[in-house]
Amino acid sequence: MAWILVLLAGGLEVGFALCLKGADGFTRFWPSVGAMAFGGASFLMLTLALKSLPVGTAYAVWTGLGAAGTVTVGIIALGEPSSAGRVVSIVLVLFGIVGLKLYEH
Repeated sequence: MAWILVLLAGGLEVGFALCLKGADGFTRFWPSVGAMAFGGASFLMLTLALKSLPVGTAYAVWTGLGAAGTVTVGIIALGEPSSAGRVVSIVLVLFGIVGLKLYEH
């Protein structure tokens, strides 16, 4: 269950980052509210997961999923550059996440 919370928290980090972009320095109300809601929910889920997971592994997976997910959404939905180097870098982050999970013991 704890790993499911980390995965969900990582997904919420993507929503947090996208809302931050839309909030334009917290000058737009609804995207600002969305950023706070997504960020708060993400932190809550990570906090609950940390009751039974090692902090280093869980935190790295959470941030890695948030980063890789945000870059992926940026490429797919926002027209950000999709160079081979960026795509390879996303894949490397995902391999790192899997590696941390596999070797957590």
